[in-house]
Amino acid sequence: MKNEIWSHDPEDHDFPAAADYLELHFPKEVAAAIVTKLRKAETTTKKAKDVLRAAGLPLLDRDNIHVREDLKKVKEGKKLSPVLLVVGKPLIIADGYHRVCALYALSEDLEIPCRLVNP
Repeated sequence: MKNEIWSHDPEDHDFPAAADYLELHFPKEVAAAIVTKLRKAETTTKKAKDVLRAAGLPLLDRDNIHVREDLKKVKEGKKLSPVLLVVGKPLIIADGYHRVCALYALSEDLEIPCRLVNP
């Protein structure tokens, strides 16, 4: 199922989105350095339930417009981009929160491709 749902590499527009979000947590220069690490990191997998639990974020409902759009993409056979994660307490989902919630809605045990880096 993993290869049917996910692309191996993030889309180019995911990295500027991650930078915008990371600038809310870190100085701009640090956020830029983290994004550089995310671009170079290997893609790995983690379970949807573990990502949400480590991030301490609530599960968004299937009715959330972005979650609904991602579920529609899965149904249509379009591939989703891996999520971008930064190790911390809590884990930071730099990009892909809605994708995590969409896959959790299908099954909390689904493996999610991700790029995981330390700040």
